[in-house]
Amino acid sequence: MSDTSDLTRRLASVPSHEDERAAGDAVESWLRAETDATVTRDDAGNVIARRGAGTATLALVGHHDVVPPADRQVDDDGGYTVEERDGRLYGRGTADMKGSLAAAMIAFRDADPAQELVLASFAGEEQGGVGARAAIDDGFAPDYAVVGEGSTGYSAPGVTDVAVAHKGRRGSTLHVAGESAHASEPEAGENAVYRACDAVDVVRNLDAPAATVLGHEVRGSVAVTEIEGGSAWNVIPESCAVTVDERTVPGDRAALSRTESIAGVEWVVDQDLPPMACDDAAFAETAVEAARVAQEGDPERVVKPHATDAGWLAGAGTTCVVCGAAEPGEAHTGEESVSVEVIERCERLYRAVAESPLGATA
Repeated sequence: MSDTSDLTRRLASVPSHEDERAAGDAVESWLRAETDATVTRDDAGNVIARRGAGTATLALVGHHDVVPPADRQVDDDGGYTVEERDGRLYGRGTADMKGSLAAAMIAFRDADPAQELVLASFAGEEQGGVGARAAIDDGFAPDYAVVGEGSTGYSAPGVTDVAVAHKGRRGSTLHVAGESAHASEPEAGENAVYRACDAVDVVRNLDAPAATVLGHEVRGSVAVTEIEGGSAWNVIPESCAVTVDERTVPGDRAALSRTESIAGVEWVVDQDLPPMACDDAAFAETAVEAARVAQEGDPERVVKPHATDAGWLAGAGTTCVVCGAAEPGEAHTGEESVSVEVIERCERLYRAVAESPLGATA
């Protein structure tokens, strides 16, 4: 069993969907035992280690929290089950993203870095980037970052690609006010559902956001996903709520404020996870070349549809790519798994990037 596979098993067996402290302890204790790096743990639960020196800083970024497990992913003692079948490790968090985190930790330990090398394992990624935002607020600002979220299987099955952009998500609610009346006299009130329907028509006719990143088109979307309103079959509704899901792209957003041109409509943003765009073609090519050397397949630059902590980092000025072991459809499932071969590949890939001179060190 390789070091990467063994460490993935260790990390993935630690519950971290409600309380992430034990998983953070596992990451921190391993780094202190296996490396001579400077290791810190902040109040948010982030574990950050640093080694090497140079005029540029490269961070290998992961997270140690997970979404709640399925019943079959928990053993009788409350721990997470991890088992290997047909060259894959099965268990909550193996794909998202303790497999890639383990690969990054091994690469951090074994690399001969060409610049200062940082290992960052964030808390609260699944809660909207809580840990990443706290670290950024506290001054975390590497020049470059490889974020280990999934990028395998995008250009072709089994190939680990390099994502140079990803979409964000802005979730919002249209709160619509009307005036109730008896349904036998509808003209005596203001029907909030009718007003909501007018607002939905505005959303329907909005242009979806679009952008181009390093020659790749990134297209977002905007859609109404829920409508709730009314109190009884014989009452004109005085309120209605409309949920809107928007997938944002770097530099462009749907003009949802136009919904407020309808009387009684208030547009409220509930969640805003930022998109990411790599702003340095040379760094992207360094990562692609590392991916090419690490595998037999032919990796490509790709666009990832899901938001990651790379969005927060890029917004704070870090040049990012996303590259990791998880494949589409693996994360957050009851049969979540990761390929042992691919996590070992990611360790080689991360180490190769770490050993490549970047920026001012080149």
